Amino acid sequence: MGSTAEAMSTKQARQIIHVDMDAFYASVEQRDQPELRNRPVIVGGSRTRGVVSACSYEARAFGVRSAMPLARAVQLCPEAVVLPVRMEAYKAVSRKIFAIFRQFTDRVEPLSIDEAFLDVTGCERLLGEAVSIAQNIRNSIRKELALPASAGVAPNKYLAKLASEAAKPDGLKVIHPHEIEAFILPLPIGALWGIGSKGRERLNRLGINTIGELRRLSLAQLIQLFGVTGQRFYELARGIDDRPIIMDDTVKSIGQEETFPADLFDVDTLQTHLLRLTEKVASRLRKKSLLASALTIKVKYGNFEQVTRSKTLENPSASVPEFYPVAKELLSRTESGQRGIRLLGVTAGNLVPCETSQMSLFEDKCEKKKGKALDEAIDRIREKYGDPGITRGTLVD
Repeated sequence: MGSTAEAMSTKQARQIIHVDMDAFYASVEQRDQPELRNRPVIVGGSRTRGVVSACSYEARAFGVRSAMPLARAVQLCPEAVVLPVRMEAYKAVSRKIFAIFRQFTDRVEPLSIDEAFLDVTGCERLLGEAVSIAQNIRNSIRKELALPASAGVAPNKYLAKLASEAAKPDGLKVIHPHEIEAFILPLPIGALWGIGSKGRERLNRLGINTIGELRRLSLAQLIQLFGVTGQRFYELARGIDDRPIIMDDTVKSIGQEETFPADLFDVDTLQTHLLRLTEKVASRLRKKSLLASALTIKVKYGNFEQVTRSKTLENPSASVPEFYPVAKELLSRTESGQRGIRLLGVTAGNLVPCETSQMSLFEDKCEKKKGKALDEAIDRIREKYGDPGITRGTLVD
């Protein structure tokens, strides 16, 4: 088989940019609070509870990493400033970031709140080469939002993401077709998308630690080891990734979760938090004119073990009276009351637009209208006076 560069020479190489904000939550906090600049910052909650959502590069120098228990992170970096997550603030900044992306191309695939793929193939005459576009995007983010961003430019999504990771922090990396093999062969096999810890261990036992060493295995051998995924690994090890940019940003689910300051054992207290979370999810659904056909709760115990319980609803809904009994039933199917719970979450899934939903033949139309009118009244009051403007008696503390 010829080299990847030779294969690409037969057709125009795509120009893909992967932009990834650097330590996004922490960078926003350092921007908004200048006294935190150049100091180790951890975003996630209190100094003793929860996990690290993001950390500044000053904190990473001490070994702090995302998803690490906060208690451990503070042990590694006692002088760190620990801040709660301000999700609404980060979402507002994210909207501005994606508006900048769309100034350069409409072919944008969001990956998360702070990263995306951009396809700028064919934009050379209008906007310049891909590397110039990537640099202009980074400059615009820096100028308009005072935040650092890293970018990778390559012929496909896989390589572009690897390039942006290599560019961090606050850098730009380009992988030209003739540079692909020199770039990927020394990388550890963990750089393969989807390899997982068990897959790495399996290859390590065979003496395979780098992508270059993986290239010694044939397609048949990889399929024997990993099934159909083996073909994917075979292609990625050669820098091949033909996946297109997916611009569908349709909301797939809406969720809300809460990490508690101390493990909760009392079922009544958990149910109160569950009602509050259910209300928030239902309100967000109504704002987007969506209904949910399924409900999932997530429980994380004190030892970080996590379980989920799900149920399909009889009819799509965005109503708390219809959600909450289901959520309580799902909670009862966990070990709540027996084991301490540190995190509780509610997610509405299988979403459909309101206008596509049909009422059940046996559904009480009057009760449905009353419930809808009450929900809409609550939404209007909260929109005018904020969340504390109205609440259920159960939630009054």
